[in-house]
Amino acid sequence: MTDPVPSPGQAPQDFLRHLFAVAVAAADPMRAVPAALPPKPDGRVVVIGAGKASARMAEAVESAWGPCEGLVITRYGYARPTQGIEIVEAAHPVPDAAGVAATDRMLALLDGLGEDDFVLALMSGGGSALLIRPAGDITLAEKQKVNADLLASGAPIGQMNRLRKHLSRVKGGQLAAAAYPARMLALMISDVPGDDPAAIASGPTVGDASTPSEARAILDRWQIVPPASVAAVLAGDTGVLRPEDPRLARVENRVIAAPSQSLEAAAEIARAAGCRVELLGDALEGEARDLAAEHAALARTRQAAMAPGAAPLVLLSGGECTVTRRGDGVGGPNAEYALALAAALKGAPGIHAIACDTDGVDGAAEVAGAVIGPGTLARARAAGRDAAAALAINDAHGFFAALGDQVVPGPTLTNVNDFRAILVQPAD
Repeated sequence: MTDPVPSPGQAPQDFLRHLFAVAVAAADPMRAVPAALPPKPDGRVVVIGAGKASARMAEAVESAWGPCEGLVITRYGYARPTQGIEIVEAAHPVPDAAGVAATDRMLALLDGLGEDDFVLALMSGGGSALLIRPAGDITLAEKQKVNADLLASGAPIGQMNRLRKHLSRVKGGQLAAAAYPARMLALMISDVPGDDPAAIASGPTVGDASTPSEARAILDRWQIVPPASVAAVLAGDTGVLRPEDPRLARVENRVIAAPSQSLEAAAEIARAAGCRVELLGDALEGEARDLAAEHAALARTRQAAMAPGAAPLVLLSGGECTVTRRGDGVGGPNAEYALALAAALKGAPGIHAIACDTDGVDGAAEVAGAVIGPGTLARARAAGRDAAAALAINDAHGFFAALGDQVVPGPTLTNVNDFRAILVQPAD
């Protein structure tokens, strides 16, 4: 029997946690992958993949096709039982030697394939860090430093991925080129605003029209001083394939799960519970605390227009926020959004919210995000915590841990980026 949906009026935070669970379930690869698979081709079939959802995707493939040859790289703790496909775990968000070794083995697996062979590529968010083979003379330590600097800079994910492509031997269509002339189908779970296949996992099976000079400009824009090896790679031509490259002619790229689908699944549940729903967009970007301030103002405006006894309103949004690191606290964009939202709402009655990453990991902690409500700031003061002080040092996870308001689902085995829901009830 299906558990009843918590009441938005009587248990608002349980209701919001339920909406998050519904959004995650809508992106489960066990649902999305089998529906997208063709009949298993005759001849040699090789399955490859990278990302936080890739092991679950591989599990789904073998549930439909049976045992397959292949290798998939996922985040530590995200492995799944498979029959033939090997699952390798590596580090995310900063790559490690295990990712490099696994990538080299994947390239070796693709080497020598012919026109009659078929490659199924399973790509999801997180693949940028997991599928790692630096270009030129760039060392792993240097690539790790650039990645860490990018993550701390507040740079949008699209710009991070554009730079990563030009520093790699596998991104920007280069993985597909390694499999050529084999036929390839790439199934993708999107974690990027706009669901551009070229941005998912930095597009290892998709060409890119950007140039090394544009990649250099990203370093300049975010004031990142590159090692000499990185500067040398960006000074010449990189291996990134143009979209019209003939080696991409036998590749089909298909997005099979996206943030919009998860938001709509949550919206359906909210409507069934008697709520009105306003979708703010599935591709919102920007500094987490700035977006929170905008959403707090919007929630207050919507509440002020409500008549007494009006149906609750749920404001839903997705995308990927960033955090510019200012202190040494433990945080992530979703928890920082929730903290900044609570601070901006100042205990406004009748407004509750949740902000979580659908992969179950927010920033530097094994925590998806947090929930807030009208009593958040008062409870924090009673616990000796100050919201403004926590924001100043990016310690949102520490703040919510002290209150017991973290959302900790563990590995969700999928990744369609951030999920945010604000429940607005009449002020009375």
